Amino acid sequence: MITKLDKNATRRKRHARVRAKLSGTSARPRLNVFRSNKHIYAQVIDDMSGVTLASASTLDKEFTLDSSNNVEAAKAVGELVAKRAVEKGISSVVFDRGGYLYHGRVQVLADAARENGLQF
Repeated sequence: MITKLDKNATRRKRHARVRAKLSGTSARPRLNVFRSNKHIYAQVIDDMSGVTLASASTLDKEFTLDSSNNVEAAKAVGELVAKRAVEKGISSVVFDRGGYLYHGRVQVLADAARENGLQF
């Protein structure tokens, strides 16, 4: 039987493999996604200087949906992080799926970010 702890450990291994191959620069920062059972988070990170340039999550005050753990919430977070990144002059990013499958909430967040001005 696979426990939640085992699933997260394998996800962290996958994320480490992905992170070994990509990193965000000031010209092309990294759009990182983290999802929990209740919420979803997205950050635009410059790895060279170790600074988060823009972020959005279902815990933000601007988030108005009732449910925070479904695809509608992920779409809203993707739109919000893209809007905040574009306001800071960021148009091109590297997508870091965080070890998750590119499916469901992660895919919807990425598509919403693309529709709102981010290129990756």
